[in-house]
Amino acid sequence: MSEILLGVGGGIAAYKSCDLLRRLQDQGHSVTVVPTPASLNFVGKATWEALSGKEVNSEVWEAVPKVNHVNIGDKADYILIAPATADLIARMAAGRADDLLTNSVLASSAPKMVVPAMHPKMWLNSVTQANVQKLRELGFLVMEPATGKLTGTDSGIGRFPETADILNIFNSQIAAKRDLLGKKVLITAGGTREAIDDVRFIGNRSSGKQGIAIAKAAKARGAEVTLIAANLQSNDLFGLNLIKVVNTSDLQSALDANFTNCDALIMAAAVSDARPVAADGKVKKNEYKVLELIENPDLLAEISKKKAKQILIGFAAEESANLLQEGQRKLEAKGLDLIYANDIAQGEIFGSDRTSGYLIDVNGSEEVHEISKESLATRLLDKLSERLNSANV
Repeated sequence: MSEILLGVGGGIAAYKSCDLLRRLQDQGHSVTVVPTPASLNFVGKATWEALSGKEVNSEVWEAVPKVNHVNIGDKADYILIAPATADLIARMAAGRADDLLTNSVLASSAPKMVVPAMHPKMWLNSVTQANVQKLRELGFLVMEPATGKLTGTDSGIGRFPETADILNIFNSQIAAKRDLLGKKVLITAGGTREAIDDVRFIGNRSSGKQGIAIAKAAKARGAEVTLIAANLQSNDLFGLNLIKVVNTSDLQSALDANFTNCDALIMAAAVSDARPVAADGKVKKNEYKVLELIENPDLLAEISKKKAKQILIGFAAEESANLLQEGQRKLEAKGLDLIYANDIAQGEIFGSDRTSGYLIDVNGSEEVHEISKESLATRLLDKLSERLNSANV
């Protein structure tokens, strides 16, 4: 059982943290709630005390003999702040200590996770984004807010995420088991781009979200993670050994340089099947008639030939009608230990936070109904851990 400090900011979403508190208790955690004074306008002390079974304070000047402003944070194994308003994020980024929660954050060396919730204009404001970036640089895990209906008639990004999604990230990236400690995991993410000329390229719609989720979860479970990033836009990659690549040739070179020393390769990047015969300079529009393509090598099939002790995990983006069959075919053809065949029907998977498909190995398949990409990362790494430990890699 872990000791969790649940910080609650002063936004309307504070009421949703009552359910979050209950679900944390259901998992066996002991939870101490530290609300900001402003948050008590939404959910009062009596509610938090009744739900947590503990005394609740929000100011440094309360229960002074207990030295709560140091002891609460010092005793916490993890700090989870949900919701976090723009004001609370700004105060934490600045190192302010003007209430019990911000004092506790400063006094604690525990892993910290922040769940923002606010109006889209506040979330997208450059000042808020700079504060979020500062927290991430300081080692905080800042979850992206959800998109949907907000207070009143507004909607957009800034909605408090669902409890299950918060717990998925908390369990996989903050309070994760350390079953990959000492293992070297090589992960690819994003999509390659192949030059047409010095200005244009052909590519794909991969966002890299799945590969990033796997990399973060593997790091949280103790792995030494190298992420080969193909054209990723994310700023939340702190603590990962990052290798940036652009095209398939770059990716192949990075794989060749790092594969020998890894325990597992997870190939989540979308690699271009072909590349144009690139022209120098910029090709004029009236010069285009036929775009000649050259087939790219199958990187995963090629790297499989060099396999010694490594566990190889691949991804296959297929249409739902042939999803399972194509996944099984590619598992065998590429010499993989595990493959995730994900459904690209109507293109909804690209850039989405959720996924569905099949996890397939030589023993059979397991259907994955629509879940978050963080949840898939957890399930995939569970299977990787079983294989690494059984093989004693």
